[in-house]
Amino acid sequence: MKPRSREAEHQGIEVDRRELLRGGAAAAVTVAVGVIGVAADPQPALQPQEGRSADTVVPPFELDEATIADLQAAMTSGQRTARSIVEAYLTRIEAIDRTGPTLRSVIEVNPDAVAIAEELDAERRARGARGPLHGIPVLIKDNIATGDRMETTAGSLAMVGAKAARDAHVAARLREAGAVILGKTNLSEWANFRSSHSSSGWSGRGGQCANPYVLDRNPCGSSSGTGAAISASLATVGVGTETDGSIVCPSHACGLVGIKPTVGLVSRSGIIPISHTQDTAGPMARTVTDAALLLWALVGSDPDDEATLKGRGQASDYAGFLTAGGLKGARIGVARKLFFGYSDAADRLVEEAIALIKGAGAIVVDPADIPHAGEYDAAELEVLLYEFKADLNAYLQTRAPNASVHNLKEIIEFNERNRDREMPFFGQDMFERAQAKGPLSEKVYRAALEKCGTLSRRKGLDVVFSGRGLDAIVAPTGGPPWTTDVVNGDHFLGAASTPAAVSGYPSITVPAGHTHGLPVGLTFIGKPWGEGPLIRLAYAFEHASSHRRPPTFLPTLSL
Repeated sequence: MKPRSREAEHQGIEVDRRELLRGGAAAAVTVAVGVIGVAADPQPALQPQEGRSADTVVPPFELDEATIADLQAAMTSGQRTARSIVEAYLTRIEAIDRTGPTLRSVIEVNPDAVAIAEELDAERRARGARGPLHGIPVLIKDNIATGDRMETTAGSLAMVGAKAARDAHVAARLREAGAVILGKTNLSEWANFRSSHSSSGWSGRGGQCANPYVLDRNPCGSSSGTGAAISASLATVGVGTETDGSIVCPSHACGLVGIKPTVGLVSRSGIIPISHTQDTAGPMARTVTDAALLLWALVGSDPDDEATLKGRGQASDYAGFLTAGGLKGARIGVARKLFFGYSDAADRLVEEAIALIKGAGAIVVDPADIPHAGEYDAAELEVLLYEFKADLNAYLQTRAPNASVHNLKEIIEFNERNRDREMPFFGQDMFERAQAKGPLSEKVYRAALEKCGTLSRRKGLDVVFSGRGLDAIVAPTGGPPWTTDVVNGDHFLGAASTPAAVSGYPSITVPAGHTHGLPVGLTFIGKPWGEGPLIRLAYAFEHASSHRRPPTFLPTLSL
């Protein structure tokens, strides 16, 4: 979950890449792999700028900003191997994630990553590549189960030691595609559903994740570590999860492309849940092309996730939608009411983006406000509280039977016993509210679920899409990243994620520019199962704007 705005809380609610690839082809480094670190005392993890200074130097990296296509070309030509690529990223993680800038974005690296890469190199030599992800290192969020030697903890110390018996469906899909799961990323603990006063990117296991652009700024959440790590080129691409904003907000805050798919396009089985109504996994990448290639690898029906049966046959090879002229003739609506006005900087950059979209041949319908937006926030929270208790308890019983905690009640008790490590700055009021809820048969839950579906879909997005003949709706993804404050929690102003999140419809965020060196994203909201058309629009915008910049690792802003 993204952080909630104060108002909602009150209501309850370029270097030549190919040269670099060639230059590093012969380098083979060996690094220690395994758990990056579990903070026994969380205090050091909560002060990411401690020991940093204005002269913090980030060493040059031969794979900085490298794309899937760059790495495939290097492996095809023999200039690189999957092993050498994996080793380069592992060295990069060691150099800037736990030392140097100290991002704390990677919670654990895969101790088998090098061996897996060697196997994939042998397979490439014998039979050729499986596809575009063959040998490509991918980082995944630490709420996605892997049936290997890594942990799956949602950032919580209560889950340490409870290794998953088998892969989540999305992890299995990555392995089938030939990707190397390089490690797990830090996150807002329990996907930011523990406290209403949390600091995004903090977990008891991983500490406070930093924004790689300005280190005392927040990476947003809850897929904070994936956002920071991929932006800093700690892997080629990454996988996040979203209930409301948790892919698109950290992508926006870290200068990435993030795709929140239609609920049911990507399986949720094996992912530590919040809500079976709204949860989804999705790609986070430095380019639309890489995000599209990763999405194609993730999609697929799964008998363990009933929602994916609705998505059967809805996906297509998204590479076919990567056309530079994709905005020409498209009808793009601008959702102004509620989604503009909280950040002058974000408004200015998105106004420039709208002008660019119009200049690229799109028909801009302005305004195209979303009916009932903001009217179902309290109902959404009610649904999530009910479903979190039910879904988490079910996950623990079926997917983590060897965990030391077996239900939400026991997690609450664990946190109380370990308050010094798990709750040194904020509590667990959301957990307590969820624990107080009854079964999903209760009328209060059913009424809230009905209200969310009706107002977000049939009387919301469906009305504006059909009534205005739109292909997509745009709005600022959020404001510039705020300064991290673990004492007071997030200073969050607003976002455009909720309509797509509650309806289950797809959305994409793309870099829209920078203010004082801080990234801001533009959100495209689409129709259900409309990922392909959205990718076409996002790619055309990216092609026309080229706003992605590598992070700067500044300790703080000098204003």
